[in-house]
Amino acid sequence: MDLNLFVQQNIWWLLLVFVWATAWKAWALWIAAKKDQKVWFLVFIILSTAGILEIFYIFYFSSRTRASSESKK
Repeated sequence: MDLNLFVQQNIWWLLLVFVWATAWKAWALWIAAKKDQKVWFLVFIILSTAGILEIFYIFYFSSRTRASSESKK
């Protein structure tokens, strides 16, 4: 299958995936920057995972670090 034909036939799906991934990436980058987590920030900048890694970070790692920092207070 020709790449150009594939893009033409699936443009709405490609745009949907792009918007989906960009939204999750922006949210994850914002959280990582707010928490001064430079390694996570760089991981999100370098890797493109269609939002999967970002979702995992937002709901697992950021809440885990939030809970551990609150218990230290």
